[in-house]
Amino acid sequence: MSARAPFEIGGQQVPAGTRTLVDLPVSKLSNHTQVTLPVHVIHGREGGQTMFVSAAVHGDELNGVEIIRRVLRFVDPATLRGTLLCVPVVNAYGFIGRSRYLPDRRDLNRSFPGSATGSLAARLANIMLAEVIRRSHFGVDLHTAAVHRVNLPQIRADFAARPKCRELAEIFGVQVVLASPERDGSLRAAATQAGVDVLVYEGGEGLRFDEFAIKAGVEGIGRIMAARGLVELPGGDIEPPVKELQRGPVFANASKWVRAPDGGVFRSARRIGQAVSEGDLLGCVANPYDDSEMEVRSPVRGIVIGATTLPIVNMGDALFYIAWAREHQRMPQRQHQHLRQRAERPVDTAAEPVMDEDEII
Repeated sequence: MSARAPFEIGGQQVPAGTRTLVDLPVSKLSNHTQVTLPVHVIHGREGGQTMFVSAAVHGDELNGVEIIRRVLRFVDPATLRGTLLCVPVVNAYGFIGRSRYLPDRRDLNRSFPGSATGSLAARLANIMLAEVIRRSHFGVDLHTAAVHRVNLPQIRADFAARPKCRELAEIFGVQVVLASPERDGSLRAAATQAGVDVLVYEGGEGLRFDEFAIKAGVEGIGRIMAARGLVELPGGDIEPPVKELQRGPVFANASKWVRAPDGGVFRSARRIGQAVSEGDLLGCVANPYDDSEMEVRSPVRGIVIGATTLPIVNMGDALFYIAWAREHQRMPQRQHQHLRQRAERPVDTAAEPVMDEDEII
């Protein structure tokens, strides 16, 4: 049997059964410092599919950086079947500046497919698409909520555009899967155009590590790698070992922000992951100068998948993000009870996960 061919990326060759960190040149800073797109390439000894995992497309979304670091621990090129491409920090500029954006305030996740001769964002998107995404069969793009908001660990994908993503989303094993249309200029939309299945994982808060969301991300990636034949998980390949799924995820195809009816101090009565019925109390916005307060109640029946972490709010500020199955607002009673049972379990998370409308990725 002939040896597997090397993997070529950025003009370099990575032999089968090895791992290499490849620096793809991007640009230079104003002080002439070279900026690159570092890609971990693990090229298995045996043939198989190519998967990519990316993080920090928004530079202040840090959970994915740690998720990839832990995934790299358990992947052995000697036993890997296929190739794994990991990009822990796509937006190095935002990462260094602790910012969501690039120096010119462009959102990298609205700049795909990019251009080799365009803006800084366009050039970076073009390199990521050409060198990583188009070389892959499928991938996971890791995100968090914006600063001062937190997201329940969840998967988002456009199941109409990429039907196979539904199966991958179920295997990933988070509590909620949200059918989410692709946004023009996003990494996910560019991947779809290239024929690559991509799941977007959301979990935690910007500029914060959330251990609950990190563990869920590591285990989910391990599950889909095993399902696609890249690794074998039984026997403790992942530390801690991946747990068997007790239940499948809740699939939602509608979502809505509940906003502050007035400015003041917000006192929350709910947390992410909890099921709510129409009319349930979500919290109160109080006037800091007198005894008056306004109740905030849920307009729908569903599950809280995102929330603000700031108690100071202005009128119209986003407070809770609720998802549900659109089928005439009727989450089946059995499924709703299942959500309530899940909500009663303790959630091991430092910050309780939330989301931003800009983040419908």
